[in-house]
Amino acid sequence: MQIKPCQPYAAQLLRPPELARMPDRRSAFKVYFLSITGRAEPARYEWGVGPERPEDFLARLAASAQPGIGFATVFKHIAKIFRFDPAAETVLHVKALRTADLAPLDLARGEGFCEFACYAEAVLASAEYRAWAQALTVEEYLAFSAPMPAAAIATPAKLGQYWHAT
Repeated sequence: MQIKPCQPYAAQLLRPPELARMPDRRSAFKVYFLSITGRAEPARYEWGVGPERPEDFLARLAASAQPGIGFATVFKHIAKIFRFDPAAETVLHVKALRTADLAPLDLARGEGFCEFACYAEAVLASAEYRAWAQALTVEEYLAFSAPMPAAAIATPAKLGQYWHAT
């Protein structure tokens, strides 16, 4: 296994999620805007640095008419749409898009693995999945807003340190 260096990771929620309804008026996604702070190239990772605005993404998302019910995690460099499977709603689908233009991004990471989530996305996915499971209606689910505690990785190099030490 080849271990590559990792950048620092401290994610913050920009503001409470916004509900984006698609043109079909049935499909809706809660949109969480997140920044990663403390990295080189803040314009790539932090909302509020550079000209990109969350409102621009919301307009692109609505125009894309994504079908389904779920939530989105939106960083400046990547957005993920999570939706509950229309054929088996106990399953959560995810697709990745480039935030700037909604071009598809491949989540394949080699050796048969694919990316599920960064830490902030996993925290939100856990809360959102739990809310979906407990909600009696779609409206009840859509009214839920996941709490977002501080999401920092204490040591983003521990895997490499462990792997090379043993």
